[in-house]
Formats: sequence, structure tokens, C-alpha cells
Amino acid sequence: MNLEISDFTFFNPVKIIFGKNKIEELSRYVPSDKKVLIIYGGGSVKRFGTLDRVKAALKNADVGEFGGIEANPTFETCMKAVEKIKAENYDFLLAVGGGSVIDGTKFIAAAAEFEGNPVDLFGKGVGSGKPAESAVPFGSILTLPATASEMNDGAVINFKEEKAKVGFHSRHVFPQFSILEPELTYTLPKRQLANGITDAFIHVLEQYLTYPVGGMVQDEFAEGLLRVLIKIGPDVVDENNHDYNLRANFMWTATLALNRLINRGVPGDWSTHSLGHEITVLNNTDHARTLSAIMPSVMTVRKLKKWDKLVQYAENVWDIRTGTEEEKIDAAILKTIIFFKSIEMPVNLSDVGVNSDDIDTLVSQLEQHGLTALSERGDQTLDVSREIYAHALNTDY
Repeated sequence: MNLEISDFTFFNPVKIIFGKNKIEELSRYVPSDKKVLIIYGGGSVKRFGTLDRVKAALKNADVGEFGGIEANPTFETCMKAVEKIKAENYDFLLAVGGGSVIDGTKFIAAAAEFEGNPVDLFGKGVGSGKPAESAVPFGSILTLPATASEMNDGAVINFKEEKAKVGFHSRHVFPQFSILEPELTYTLPKRQLANGITDAFIHVLEQYLTYPVGGMVQDEFAEGLLRVLIKIGPDVVDENNHDYNLRANFMWTATLALNRLINRGVPGDWSTHSLGHEITVLNNTDHARTLSAIMPSVMTVRKLKKWDKLVQYAENVWDIRTGTEEEKIDAAILKTIIFFKSIEMPVNLSDVGVNSDDIDTLVSQLEQHGLTALSERGDQTLDVSREIYAHALNTDY
């Protein structure tokens, strides 16, 4: 088969404002004639003074607040923000938080201008999948590097009643700007730092670990990002290590991991995310922890399908140069597991509270949500997904 880079369009309009004390410059980027709703999650932005800095920077603006966006943002909570926007006529939004807050804000921005029931912005058994035609403009201030939501056009939202975690994309929900202050990561606990490293790492793997099509630039970018994360990961998760360059590299790498640059013209997988989302729906496990618990088993069960890229991964990311191709692959999988363990991330399902009785439920959820033909080839059936879940449960690394 003649495999080659696919035709593609790349568009990313997000202005990134990166560095120290950038929140104080906020008034340059928020239009002065807008009524601004600040959207955030729990109490950390208040406890550590971030919200006070934001409000001080916008002291001359008409500003309101909406807090309480969950770590896995729910449709129900986001719709309360939509009601507030409509009732009080807000016309600019500012997300202050990590990927969950920014994801929630993207949906809120689109839902506030959507004709009809906003549930229809989503597909996969929840809504009709109708595209957004507009959105309230917004910016973001990133406090937790992980998802790159600050520089992409996608969001994932939880639905309590439907027991689903579903995403949507729209060119209308790119942030107008995103402020990235590496020093904001100094307040993060070890678990959130490890989640961020892992999220970024697996975002890259999902776009890279497929099959070769000759995308030399995409592969080089991906391999470089992975090597950076491997190098800095153990130091980043030391919550007392406030080295500015270390945290700056962490923040920028996480953003580049999913700003759509490295997946243009090449195949993508995302099966690890699909299987992981169902675990979050099942027991509310942190998103990143579901990914590290699943990825080693995806590599193992799908080894033959990902053979060439696994060899490339072994050689170019882990510098494994000796042995047969299979020995290189197995060594790379083991090194991946060791890396996750070095930052105290789970590497099997028992570590995230899943037992054998849950597998039927997880597979049933996949079927209910239309996730029956996953992977870069669309050949990961429910039976294969079940095999991955079983492997991830029964393997003790």
C-alpha cells in the first residue's frame, strides 16, 4: 500500500501571551466595551490570589463571576453559566483554570448562542451533533498545563444522566487569547503535575503511535515533545521544585502537544482516550490516570497493528538500538511503564479502582456511545477493546 501524507488545512488563531506577570496585561486583550464573566473551578484561584490579580487587571471593566466548574465539567453546571450569561447580558468570557475550566467555557460560549437545545452540539448518542455557528468570544488564563485546550478548538463535557463523556469541536471556540504564566504552576500539588505530564505525553502518543505515512516533520515534532516530557517529568512533579525554566518548558510542551500542529496530514488513534473516558464516567477517576492505566495495554494488544511506529518510538524516543524489532518494542513499552511509575501514575486498571465485574459495563458504555470501531484504522472492535480492558486489569507491572 502506498501511504503518504494526507492533504490538510491548518488554522490556529489563538494569541499566546507567555511569561512572567502577564495577567497584569489582561486589559490589553479584553475589549474595553465588553461585559466580562470570569469562569473558574474550585477555590484554588481564590486561595492563591489568581482571581484577585485578574479582577485587579480588569478593575475598569464590568465584571461578574461564575465558579464551580468541575474537574470533569458537566453539562448541567455549564448550563447554569449559560443561563447567567443570557439573563445578565455578558458578551465576553474569561476562563481561569486548567483544561476542564477552558473546556467548560468553550461549551458555555457556544451554547449561549446556539439555536435550539445545546445538547445537540454533541453527538455519540447524546445529541444530534449539529455544529456551532457562533460563540461568545472568550480568552483564557491557564493554571494547569495538560490538555492544550488553551490553544485548540475542542472540548469534552460530562453528562450525568446519560453517563457519557463526549467531545465537540468548532472553529468558533478557539480562545481569542491565552495567558500562560509558568509561575502559576508553583501552587500545584504533585498529583496534578503528574496528571499534566501524563496527559501531554499521551496526547502526543495518540497522534504519533499509528502507522508511518512519511510525515517526517510531524514525527520529529512528536518525538521531540516526548523526549522533553521524559526528561523533565520527574523534576516537574516535585512540587517544591520551582525552577522557572523547568515549568516554562512543561507549560509550552503541554500546549504544543494538542494544538493540532503535529497531527496535520497523518493518522490519529484516540482509542486510549475513548476507553479512558468510560472509566471516568464509571468512577470519576482523573482523566490522565485513566490514560496511563490503559496505554501500556493498548501498546501490547495492538502491537502488530502499530509495529512500525512502535519500533520507531523505541529507537527515536527511547534510543533503543539493539535487539530484534520485537525486543525493541517490548523494551519501549517497559520504559513507558517505568516512566509512568516514576511520576507515580497508575499503569493498570486495579490501580484506578476497576475490577473484573466492571469490564462488561465499560464495554457496554462504549457500545452505547457508538465507540465500536476505534483506532487509526477503525478496526478496534468491541471485542478488541474488551481485550485491552482485560489486559490492563490482569497485568501486574
